[in-house]
Amino acid sequence: MASTDQRAPAGHLALPFFDEAHRQLADGLRDWTPAQAVDEADDRAACRDWVRRLGDGGWLRYCVAAEHGGALPALDSRALVVLRETLAFHSPLADFAFAMQGLGSGAISLAGTPAQQAAYLPAVARGEKIAAFALSEPDAGSDVAAMQTVAARGHLTMGSGQNDSDFVLQGSKTWISNGGLADFYCVFAKTDPQGGSRGISAFVVDASTSGLDASRAIHVMAPHPLATLVFDGCRVPAGALLGEVNGGFKLAMQTLDIFRASVAAAALGMARRALAEAVDWARKRRMFGQTLADFQLTQARIGEMAALIDAGALLTYRAAWMRDLGAGSARERSVAAAAAKMTATENAQKVIDMALQMHGGRGVEVGAKVESLYRDIRSLRIYEGATEVQQLIIGKAVLQE
Repeated sequence: MASTDQRAPAGHLALPFFDEAHRQLADGLRDWTPAQAVDEADDRAACRDWVRRLGDGGWLRYCVAAEHGGALPALDSRALVVLRETLAFHSPLADFAFAMQGLGSGAISLAGTPAQQAAYLPAVARGEKIAAFALSEPDAGSDVAAMQTVAARGHLTMGSGQNDSDFVLQGSKTWISNGGLADFYCVFAKTDPQGGSRGISAFVVDASTSGLDASRAIHVMAPHPLATLVFDGCRVPAGALLGEVNGGFKLAMQTLDIFRASVAAAALGMARRALAEAVDWARKRRMFGQTLADFQLTQARIGEMAALIDAGALLTYRAAWMRDLGAGSARERSVAAAAAKMTATENAQKVIDMALQMHGGRGVEVGAKVESLYRDIRSLRIYEGATEVQQLIIGKAVLQE
């Protein structure tokens, strides 16, 4: 079933959270995105295509700082929010491709050496290298400290021609976005197996590294390139270490904090598209001699959808604004991002469900935009910190005040 063909809304950009540069960014992307004809039948091929197009269009330059080929002096949360909300309105897969370039390279932006940054970040900004963030494990999702993948110094397993300063990775990661597609992975592993969260280090691992198997694809309800990574004697040089030994947990949390508000923005983009689809359908669908939009029940439901979107949007824009301006304490900024992520994703799920219900039987047809949105939104309530984790962050902060 055909869906509405329109530009993403822009009225919210007049809010004082944004400046003129953000509005101009959104205007350009609102014109560019609908003009891209990407066949998304094969999610992996489509992601490669989107990364190439986003790179050629200059949009990936917002994933890295200017000194590495980026568009702005530093990563700007509001720019990320504007980009992800606009992309997700048109194509959640385009949003996914964009977001993973930022998240997958974020640890390098934050803690990489000049050599690491030069080797990866300009290529990320041009769309020439696809990035991935490898943190989760089969038994260590929300409980990051429970990870079992280890990185031991190479002298424990040295062979001919090997350096005793190398690290050898052993273990597995799962639910890894861009798994099997990425050119490199930012991998988190235990360098002190008894150290809990304080025993984790980060490494940049090229996809071609011997001992890394990324061939085990994971198929999910809304097709995205995911895979399980297996490290079996995967040897990386000491120069692959990102930041300090045993500083990986803090680095992972800092990376996620930067992008958490942008996850909320992606949910907003999907919710705004669902509302647009619902409004368009309500105006066209005739029942009992009038349009669906003429019924007060429809009007009330659309009003509820709009209010739910606005509630999530205000929290999202506040969180991004706070991070960019350094407003409040670090904990207050983290709590604001958690509130945005929780509210926007949960509200988007409700909005999309309402839009699908309004479409009736048409809403569950494969090919209907609201049907694909219904599948796309579900994972956002889980990844980069499930709703329950965000509730704990907020609750603990409130109790400590």
